[in-house]
Amino acid sequence: MKLANPAPLGLFGFALTTWLLSMVNAGMLAGTSVPLVLAMAFAFGGTAQFAAGLMEMAKGNTFGFVAFCGYGAFWWSFALFAKFFGAGVPAAAIGWYLVIWGLFTLAMWVGTFALNRTLFLIFLALWPTFMLLGLAPLLGMPMLTTLGGYGGLITAILAFYLGAAEVINEVHGRIVLPIGARSA
Repeated sequence: MKLANPAPLGLFGFALTTWLLSMVNAGMLAGTSVPLVLAMAFAFGGTAQFAAGLMEMAKGNTFGFVAFCGYGAFWWSFALFAKFFGAGVPAAAIGWYLVIWGLFTLAMWVGTFALNRTLFLIFLALWPTFMLLGLAPLLGMPMLTTLGGYGGLITAILAFYLGAAEVINEVHGRIVLPIGARSA
């Protein structure tokens, strides 16, 4: 029995949610758009990614399990914080929240050294994005949030591409969109 590849579901959930939040961070969408981001974070960024991670676990893919469940949980925690728990939290705490996600992402990026080049690029774009977003409140430099927003847009484009490549290549039975597969 062939199991479906859960990675595209997780990648699209990550890409679309990251894109919306990054548009807010980059100043392309007003802050009043955040409720839409939160809805997406609960439903697609959080739940769909977490489900993809559980399916990766069933396939024996530790990296996919940790990445999708981890970032699914990130989106849930982000949405819960923004909607219910954010009032009165010091900016420094929010900064550290984002920095520790940057450190988690840095560790995951090292794991991509043995995987395809597109995944490597996603994590290469994501860990500095988290760091910029985290350092903005820690250093009192709002411009870093804007830069982090642009980093998030790059990350989202790369994740969308990989999700599309995984689906399109599988249904066509050949490489239509190359992902820089690691040679054995």
